[in-house]
Amino acid sequence: MPFVPEFKSDPTVHTQALWFIFQEGSLLVQETEDGPRIPRSEDLTPHLFHLEDRQYIGSLDGLPCFAAGWPTSESVPATLEAQGLRGLFWKMADDQVWVAGRANHLVHWSRAHRFCGRCGSATVDKTDERAKRCPDCGLVNYPRVSPAVIVAVLREDRILLARSARFPKAFYSVLAGFVEPGETLEGCVKREIREEVGLRVEKIRYFASQPWPFPDSIMVGFTAQYAGGDIRVDGKEILEAGWFTADDLPQVPPRISIARQLIDWFVANNPSL
Repeated sequence: MPFVPEFKSDPTVHTQALWFIFQEGSLLVQETEDGPRIPRSEDLTPHLFHLEDRQYIGSLDGLPCFAAGWPTSESVPATLEAQGLRGLFWKMADDQVWVAGRANHLVHWSRAHRFCGRCGSATVDKTDERAKRCPDCGLVNYPRVSPAVIVAVLREDRILLARSARFPKAFYSVLAGFVEPGETLEGCVKREIREEVGLRVEKIRYFASQPWPFPDSIMVGFTAQYAGGDIRVDGKEILEAGWFTADDLPQVPPRISIARQLIDWFVANNPSL
């Protein structure tokens, strides 16, 4: 049974309910012989009262799923280990990774809106939808979603890949960037490619989208054709960039990411192979 997103839960928490708990962006897991495991209610009996920003987020394989935060001022229980969500891409099932991403997004949002941004009063959870309401001035805040574009730029039988200073590993990927206020998605594609590597692109086509909870983005994927210019990187955000053929790719992102989906699409549709 796939993940079913929901807002309201049964008040009785099943002992097998899954808890996606975050401390400063790291997920608390149990290490087993089979790899990281999401803790369940029965595993957290002595610790449940410590959890902050609790939210029911849905069910996975028929089991209730909850998101929560672990206080930053307290040590993680000895039975749990804090691991970065990106590092778990290679260790956990994809469906668990994406449920964890949803949980991280919501915990981050809940913590960031404990107080009203207009008058400073403490906010309360709305009972009819997932939102924070200020009881004094009435301001309502919904979970924030920050759109970003990610694009595979093609030049004949080659794809543009770059190495970013932000990557945790020395791999290459397609280019991406956040959408600015008043900007179209296509306009963002052109601007980001021009700013990051000095190239012009055309024939921009939608590819697919993917939630990217680091902490609250959605990646909107595109393909585009090279239209001119020479590669010029700034050496700060982008360290290296170049054109690669399908049979000579560098180390690329994991299959769970839309970046890899774009690269795999390029390989599958490359006429030179």
